[in-house]
Amino acid sequence: MISRRKLLGGTTAAAAATGLALAGGRTMGGFNASSVASAALPLRIVNNTGEFDDTSVFLYVLGEKDGQRVWLTPEGEARPVGLGDNRQDGFTDYAIPLSDARGLHLPHMDGGRIYTALGDKLKFKAVTDGTGKAALAYPAGWVESDPNYPVLHDWAEFTFQDTGMYCNTTAVDMFSVPLSLALKGQKRQTAGKLRPGGRSRAFKALARGAFADLIVDDRRIIAPGHGIDAGKFPGDYLDAYIDEVWNTYSTKDLTVTTDQGEFKGRVSGSALVFTGPGTVTIEKPTTRDVLFCDGALAAPNDQLGGPVAAVIGAALNRTTLAAVDRQPATDPGRFHQGRSAHEYLKVMHQINEDGKAYGFAFDDVAGFASYVQDSAPTEMTLTLDPMR
Repeated sequence: MISRRKLLGGTTAAAAATGLALAGGRTMGGFNASSVASAALPLRIVNNTGEFDDTSVFLYVLGEKDGQRVWLTPEGEARPVGLGDNRQDGFTDYAIPLSDARGLHLPHMDGGRIYTALGDKLKFKAVTDGTGKAALAYPAGWVESDPNYPVLHDWAEFTFQDTGMYCNTTAVDMFSVPLSLALKGQKRQTAGKLRPGGRSRAFKALARGAFADLIVDDRRIIAPGHGIDAGKFPGDYLDAYIDEVWNTYSTKDLTVTTDQGEFKGRVSGSALVFTGPGTVTIEKPTTRDVLFCDGALAAPNDQLGGPVAAVIGAALNRTTLAAVDRQPATDPGRFHQGRSAHEYLKVMHQINEDGKAYGFAFDDVAGFASYVQDSAPTEMTLTLDPMR
């Protein structure tokens, strides 16, 4: 099992600098280890924005290799990040203009991100992490004081190893530039392709009610967890629903099934206590805990408590937990119902052609994430889709 919590649930640029984990879901262990991926994967970038030419689109390919933070040169070399890379303005310049991005190849990397910036470059600062190693402070587009707040940008995530390519688009932190992935290998797969006009539909759909303040002009929509931290979203939005869930399971059992087997849970005091293959205790979460899948819902990368917490976090975000006492729920027609519906998450799925998105850290529960993997990849394509 590979947890995505560290990579996707961070709240600050500093967290991003030191907290990168592997992109990819919890099915990595299903690969045939004898299928060895190529050491350099062709990477194509396609500009279908309709508004920005290739000279005003900038790419940044960043990740970890052999225990070091690295950045990709146009020639496909993964160079270590160094504090000396900061220029006089205090920031690095690792940008690859799309007009120069021909013949790009990805070397093996862990916790990789491909950033796209439209109209202006991003400001990445080389810093020292908690272990004394050089790292990067990543953009935090949901923080007004971040130097990259004015820049239109977004990213996709990947891990590329001997065992294969694992990659996804993401709206866990924010939604801005429509990005889609195509992966060729043992089969052809896509992720993140929006319906026509999907970006505009998202901005329009969320421009009312509690979610309206999450919209930052025409640049991005901030995820509601970050909205709480920025004072743009009610911190008690899901509290009434969480109360309903806890009341429901104070008098009947909740069944959660993971790879380890079937767990039976019931509220005892302030906690949901599960028995089965092992004992798992989940304290009553706050709205923020649910949106970030953290705090009371922190899911350790283990084979016991982590999977149970992930299923509970998914059911709360999808508002299925009170009505469905056998989890994970798999019928999307039952998701996002009632007054406490997570409208941001609902819209992120609605605008995708296949209904899949990464709208929160464990959207991969029951297979609803915009994620693909292949143990023998031959080419990866990232497309910047129409902005309108």
